[in-house]
Amino acid sequence: MLIDSPTAYLATVLALGIVAQWLAWRLRLPSIVLLLGIGFAARYWFGPPERFLSHQFLFPIVALGVGIILFEGGLSLRLREVRNTGSVVFRLVTIGLLITWLLAAYAAHLTLGFSWQMAVLIGALLTVSGPTVIVPLLPHVRPVGRMGSLIKWEGIVNDPIGAVLAALVFKAVVQGAWGEAGGRWLMELGATLSVGILVGGITAWITIQLLRRYWVPDSLQNPVVLALVLLVFAISNHFQKESGLLTVTIMGVILANQRTVTIKHVIEFKENLRVLLISTLFILLASHVDIWTALHDVGWRTLLFLAALVLVIRPVSVFVATLGSDLRWNERLLLAWVHPRGIVAAAVASLLALDLADTPFAEEAEKLVLVTFLVIVGTVLIYGSTLAAVARRLGLAVPEPQGILFAGASPWVRGIAAAVKEEGFPVMLVDTNHENISAARMAGLPTCYASIGSEHVRDELDLTEIGRLLAMTPNDEVNTLAAMEFAERFGRVEVYQLATTKASSQRRDRVASYLHGRTLFRKDATYEMLASRWGNVAKIKKTLLTQDFTFEDFRNRYGMSAIVLFVLDEAGKLIVNTTEGPKTLKAGQKVIALVDPVEPDVTPADEAQA
Repeated sequence: MLIDSPTAYLATVLALGIVAQWLAWRLRLPSIVLLLGIGFAARYWFGPPERFLSHQFLFPIVALGVGIILFEGGLSLRLREVRNTGSVVFRLVTIGLLITWLLAAYAAHLTLGFSWQMAVLIGALLTVSGPTVIVPLLPHVRPVGRMGSLIKWEGIVNDPIGAVLAALVFKAVVQGAWGEAGGRWLMELGATLSVGILVGGITAWITIQLLRRYWVPDSLQNPVVLALVLLVFAISNHFQKESGLLTVTIMGVILANQRTVTIKHVIEFKENLRVLLISTLFILLASHVDIWTALHDVGWRTLLFLAALVLVIRPVSVFVATLGSDLRWNERLLLAWVHPRGIVAAAVASLLALDLADTPFAEEAEKLVLVTFLVIVGTVLIYGSTLAAVARRLGLAVPEPQGILFAGASPWVRGIAAAVKEEGFPVMLVDTNHENISAARMAGLPTCYASIGSEHVRDELDLTEIGRLLAMTPNDEVNTLAAMEFAERFGRVEVYQLATTKASSQRRDRVASYLHGRTLFRKDATYEMLASRWGNVAKIKKTLLTQDFTFEDFRNRYGMSAIVLFVLDEAGKLIVNTTEGPKTLKAGQKVIALVDPVEPDVTPADEAQA
């Protein structure tokens, strides 16, 4: 491919990044692995990025992109998630970080031959983990209980702390006089914390006031927030180097935990922007590195260093930091097996190497970048490919969730939920009707007395084993709103709702049709029809299809009035039936259907029914 201009280069990089994201989704791989691979290859396809973008342009863009990514990470941190585990997070990002720094510095000096000054610098740099890797990994791992929030909080909070630590060490390396470094570090650290907390807090307050007082129209709210993030990031770094990362993280955390204004639209915008930034930045930074030279120069020694980081340093830091905590042994083991490095390590290493170019450490600075990228690749490959299996082995992760969240708990909904629960799938019924909830509890069904759109259901309810929503209330608008609310959590493919009533379809739609969930069962399966059928003594029937009793036989026996609700395939996966209907039904599958009563006619095939 002929690339001869910065415009064509950037457009191609972005396109390749999005393709990598899509392939990662299809192949269920961490996207960073493919992005790094494409970045390394792009250097040989198009040449290094410096061919199109100067250092004076490239690295400020990278720094601003990292700031936006950390702000988005802060927006995902909810204080209630660590209500009972905040002390553990604090230990991990203080004691654990300090141990990681010191041991990584010693390992870098011993295995890679870095001078003590540069070993201490790379040790500080590699204390970071990264939301760019942690956040995409969690949906694949699906850790249970508090483990997801612990991993996420440590990964996001570590980044600004590690970056600040690296900046402080960098000053000591450049300026020398290590004997006086302790006092200067305390002063620099105090200044960084002061700037980060003050500027981040003030900017968050300004943002809340702008939104609360409607001083910014809806069409400009996302651009205004983005402009504020970039502005305060630059201002903070101007007054105190590397404090911008802390500032935007604190700003994001404050906005995420306030209840004055809604910021859901801001979060969605930043999530989309994060994907674009990560897709571009990783390729740009990876193409900055000659991977073959890196492997030749530091190859096997980096493998020793990587092994020390993964097998020794991380476990030691976790177990020492969590001594005396209430974490169980398997929880500590899982934490000990997750510490991938990401975009912040790559960006900070590249920026520090640029600043060290005119110092006596210039040669080691280039080596620092190579080692950092190899550590990123190694840790992402190791943790990305094994973390889910390790978590399941330790009993701290669930497979792809098959449970169902039912919006509504009417009698016929309770009957369907009970049939699903009997097959071993978790269910949860949410309703605002006290009688329905009481009846469901008496039937042994898990319930929640709340509105399906409430914050309690969205944020407080444990939905770890729930992977889909069935909106089955009498109100079509409530069903649609529930589908809209949970589409982000479960994905639009796993959000379903009943067909709209005839009265609703004859008037103007209150909500655009593209916001609806997938239509359940069949086109005439409205709430009124299903309730009427249930009232007329229809029942839930489970039928195991065999070679002797096919789906055609099932139709002949129960007629076209039988409504297929679910299909349980040979692998044990529960498939929700929609208006598209099951593609093929074959022997070994189980059909769960709503059927009208028929005359008793016992056959061998019926004896096979579950």
